[in-house]
Amino acid sequence: MRTGMIAQGPQVAAFEEEFCAALVPGTQAAAVNSGTSALHLGLLAAGIGPGDEVIVPSFTFAATANSVAITGATPVFADIDPLTFTLSPAAVEAAITPRTRAIMPVHLYGHPAPMDALEAIADAHGLMVFEDAAQAHGASLHGRAVGSFGTFAAFSFYPTKNMTSGEGGMVTSADPSVIRGVKLARNQGMETRYANEIVGLNNRMTDIHAAIGRVQLTKVGAWTRARQDNAAFLDAHLRGVTVPHVAPGATHVYHQYTICVAGDRDGLPPPCARNTASAQASTTIPNTSCPPSPATPPTLELRATREAADRVLSCRSTRPSRPASWNESRTL
Repeated sequence: MRTGMIAQGPQVAAFEEEFCAALVPGTQAAAVNSGTSALHLGLLAAGIGPGDEVIVPSFTFAATANSVAITGATPVFADIDPLTFTLSPAAVEAAITPRTRAIMPVHLYGHPAPMDALEAIADAHGLMVFEDAAQAHGASLHGRAVGSFGTFAAFSFYPTKNMTSGEGGMVTSADPSVIRGVKLARNQGMETRYANEIVGLNNRMTDIHAAIGRVQLTKVGAWTRARQDNAAFLDAHLRGVTVPHVAPGATHVYHQYTICVAGDRDGLPPPCARNTASAQASTTIPNTSCPPSPATPPTLELRATREAADRVLSCRSTRPSRPASWNESRTL
């Protein structure tokens, strides 16, 4: 407040720099007003538009496909790996057409997508890779941070995420031209005041939100370790369900702790019982089930997506402490 800059002032600039240094080394960042804006403006800065297709997972939050659609491009849904719930490389191969411009995996629930395999497919077909890292602050694959793989990555700071700024998002990229494109688009096409270079939007982050984010950034590492400790405890004590799979070389940050159940999922108690942690149970609806979604070509199988939609149950721990009252395994 004392700086006189409420919107996109020195706090935003400091947050951008500190976020990269802490979580995505080797990149630059542009802060925006939401995770959806981060996806949207990243796509625009990468040149995605009408006539293009972007392959996205069918099992994720709607913002992934929505961000593609609002550029005028077409989201093309591909199936997921039934173990990690992230984009299946084989399904991506099957979804590529002459109009495909990019692949946009989601690091769902905090588990990194198989970026090595997806980048190899992209290289073979001359495609770009974009990362939806909205749920994956601090996740990594083989020691490499998510947010550093593709042309750009988008993070979210919505209140339920592993860290928050109240609301907001961040685009990271190793390509300065992409970051400049996002910064122009977020500010009515201006880098210099009243010098409009492109048709832009008002997607700025405020300094108030950035100041919150900067404090949260100093705490997210400890919170992540607590999430991982809680996940390990639940892995060791839950019975009768399939606990989250962690792929070799992956660092899972457990935005949500997601189990698979057989039989009547809706008849089960929440996966984190009341005496263990505060929890909000949730499921994921396939994007292809949402009415605005484009039709799925009949040749594309989404079997793993359908199975996951019927079987998964997630909880978010809101109290980062191990449940002391659990001294024995629990069966759901």
